[in-house]
Amino acid sequence: MSLVVYLAALLLATASILLFRRPRAALRNPLTASTCAVVAIAAICFTCSAPITLSSVNRLTGITNFGAPLTYSLISAYSCSWVILVIQWRGGSPARLRRMTLASIAVYGALIIAIIVLFSLADAHTERLQDLDTYYANTPYMREMIVLYLLGHGICTVVMGVVCLRWMRQVTGPLRTGLRLIIVGLLLDLVGFEIAKITAVVARWMGHDLDFLSTTLAPPVVSLGALACSIGFVLPRLLPPTITHWRSLGEYRSLTPLWLEVGHAATTPKPSPSRWELPHARLQWREVSIHDALLALAPRFRNDVHQVALTRALSEGHPPCEARVIAEAAMLAEAARHADAPEDEAPLAEPGGCRLRTVDANGGTRGLLDLAQALQSPVVAAARLGSVPASRD
Repeated sequence: MSLVVYLAALLLATASILLFRRPRAALRNPLTASTCAVVAIAAICFTCSAPITLSSVNRLTGITNFGAPLTYSLISAYSCSWVILVIQWRGGSPARLRRMTLASIAVYGALIIAIIVLFSLADAHTERLQDLDTYYANTPYMREMIVLYLLGHGICTVVMGVVCLRWMRQVTGPLRTGLRLIIVGLLLDLVGFEIAKITAVVARWMGHDLDFLSTTLAPPVVSLGALACSIGFVLPRLLPPTITHWRSLGEYRSLTPLWLEVGHAATTPKPSPSRWELPHARLQWREVSIHDALLALAPRFRNDVHQVALTRALSEGHPPCEARVIAEAAMLAEAARHADAPEDEAPLAEPGGCRLRTVDANGGTRGLLDLAQALQSPVVAAARLGSVPASRD
């Protein structure tokens, strides 16, 4: 069981690190900070609830079953973080949010104190690492401690589920998907942990033995539920930037032909090789560098090259819009061919010559991508070799 619980803790810890990848920004945003707290405390809860951890805690403290009130207190803190997250999600005035947050901390703080006090009053000298809830279900004070922590966590789970269901009807996209995953996780937590634990404890009260619900069923189900909730938390926050970086990576690679064509004319400083950049930042640098190169090549754009290439492209059956892009790409390739030539040897454009209307009209990355794709045309290859103007006669 420890392996399953530790795996859940590891995945939860990874989720919290991903959410907290920018500490300053996360701390300035109460919603992000609350989300990070929920996932991080969940990871700690799973770590402490593993039998190996419980045994180590008991041995280090010298108090039999001390891991139980520690774990139950962490579960209560986890429930409190859920409630605070709900408060931040619902929004409102800062004063109201602060008041409700402090009230939640006070209620669950009192619950944690009650758990510790009840444990100190109870007679629990037999170490139980997996079945403590059912083994001590009829023991004075231990019985009340177990009921309290299950009640506190159960109320939190139900309230969170209701809020997520209501909110899910008002949103779309990744946030709606994330809320669905959270609801699935909450259902697993409610059925596989709360109901299973309570059923096993009540069965002990009535003289029956359903301990397997608490010891065998609950741990893997609650681990799965926690993972579903964590994915639900992470998905709305990480999916949009992930999609952006994925698209940026594809566009960065698609711009490679254009960069190879004009990159030698760019004067933009290159980023340090030792500095690792995300795909979106790399795409932005490439766009800026290409625009810089286009400005450097603009004096060499020739109208005669453009006109001949346009005629060729149209004669080959390209639609007018596509033919214009090919013609501009041919003009660009011809200008890039002369970029390194001395000023008195390289042909210059006539006053008021052609511009790259594809870039001007589409703007951003789209125009550059169209040019990069057009560079594969045979018409552009001819211009690159200098044969386009000669074919005009």
